[in-house]
Amino acid sequence: MSDAWLVGRARELIAAVQRQEHENQLEIVKIMDELLEETLRRGEPTLVAQLLRASAFSRLVTRGLAAEAEPRLDEMLAHTRRHGLSLLRADAHALRGRRLVLAAQEDAALTEIARALAILDDSTIPDRQVGVRNWNRMQSMALIDCWIVLNQLGVYEAAEEVIGRAHQAIRESASPHEITLQLMNRVKMLLGWGLRLERIEQYDESAEKFRTAASMAVAAEGPFAESLFPRKIGVSAVDQVGVLAAALALHDPSAEHVERLQGMHLGHHYPHEQELVAIALARCLDAAGRRSDALQVLRESRDVLAKDVSQPSMRLTLSRELARLDPEAASQSLIDYATALETEMWALRESQIATLNARREHERLSAEHGAITQQALQDPLTGLPNRRALDERLRALASSADAQPLAVALVDLDGFKGVNDKQSHAEGDNVLRVVASTLRDALRGDDVVARYGGDEFIVLLPGAPASAAKMALGRAAKSVATLPHHLSHGVTLSIGLVSLRPQERAEQVLARADAAMYEAKRGGGNQVASANSMAGDGTTGWPGETAPTDPAWSAEDPT
Repeated sequence: MSDAWLVGRARELIAAVQRQEHENQLEIVKIMDELLEETLRRGEPTLVAQLLRASAFSRLVTRGLAAEAEPRLDEMLAHTRRHGLSLLRADAHALRGRRLVLAAQEDAALTEIARALAILDDSTIPDRQVGVRNWNRMQSMALIDCWIVLNQLGVYEAAEEVIGRAHQAIRESASPHEITLQLMNRVKMLLGWGLRLERIEQYDESAEKFRTAASMAVAAEGPFAESLFPRKIGVSAVDQVGVLAAALALHDPSAEHVERLQGMHLGHHYPHEQELVAIALARCLDAAGRRSDALQVLRESRDVLAKDVSQPSMRLTLSRELARLDPEAASQSLIDYATALETEMWALRESQIATLNARREHERLSAEHGAITQQALQDPLTGLPNRRALDERLRALASSADAQPLAVALVDLDGFKGVNDKQSHAEGDNVLRVVASTLRDALRGDDVVARYGGDEFIVLLPGAPASAAKMALGRAAKSVATLPHHLSHGVTLSIGLVSLRPQERAEQVLARADAAMYEAKRGGGNQVASANSMAGDGTTGWPGETAPTDPAWSAEDPT
């Protein structure tokens, strides 16, 4: 299974999980977790982030599993921050927004979308390591996840801007599946927008939204036939996708749409299309003189969606549709009051959009300030803390009683010069990135891994006795040694490990770690060498530790 196969398989499962029975959804979630486990074993940062997203997404669309998405989104956010994966970090914020909408925390969801958009606003230059096509695809994916939340909240103007950007990102290289997804999403947005405009009696504008949606539904026929969506071969898209059928029906409600919509109303749905199908079907039944049947459809949908808080605007639209078709159940004064209330809510939307834009700008400026600060403390090649950041962290840990004992290791790459000489410096840079990522992921979250210079790294392990630190670093060395050859080109690690002593200065402890590292080199490399003391150094150890009388070198071969 290649990395590309894993990503492609995850995309297929994401397309499938959105329109399956619950039992099948649970099976897809299980398969997705197996793919995630495989990517974690491989350790390639972008691949891991993409599969964390897939695992979280599959839970967000599966009934009863939304809460399980939270730890995966938290992990995705931490992972993408650590590895500088800006587009996927934005996507993590967008999916957190989706989770918050499901939890009826609309204001918090808006803040997450503002954070996501602020990151995307500043992520305009493609990463050469990722490739322009993949970069554009990830950008479009993150924008669509932002759009979903804005559409759910009924903030349609902002949603239109975002989905327009998503289309621009992939307009030159979009696959049939991506084209279909864009069209279906735009149709869904336009229908919701049109119904919302009706609630404030802007009927001409609403009719225009329905007309545009219907033309897009027709345009979706070609790409849908070649998409990844589960489909019946030879059957038109409008006979398989509820939101497309609803677009034709809302544009021109008539009896001819009833049979098609009835089958879709009772079947499985893509997320957030059931309400649209019910309203479209009710209007067509009413147009055919079957108002009692129309009311029955709306009441059933209202009861089914009673506990669904993910579409607050659409729930109100459904209630209004019931009141419109059943005037006997609502007095004229109540209808007048509801109309006035709708107008006020529409005005509040403008405040929502202003809030989104203000938070988006705040997040952008905060990120810009943070980026300037981070650049001063971050190695640009690996994304790890640089030497300046290391000095600050070492000082802080040395003065903290909670961090004692503090293990300090100097890591040097065996065989790295050969990569630069025989391959290229660009390939050498790739090796440094992979090794840095592997080393970082192999250690604890509160361990510090910094680039010291060239092919040398420093690791600080707070609260780690020498024996525990040696075992952890041995595992890290093994992780690097077992990397696929096309990633590491066979480089291994020589690691010198020491423990910080009371009142010891940074340059002293690093000099001892350097001496220990050369001992590992002399032993053949690919190992951890630890020095508890140096000849001629009378400094004592930490209180409670037995001071050695002789230089005590030991080496551990991770293989």
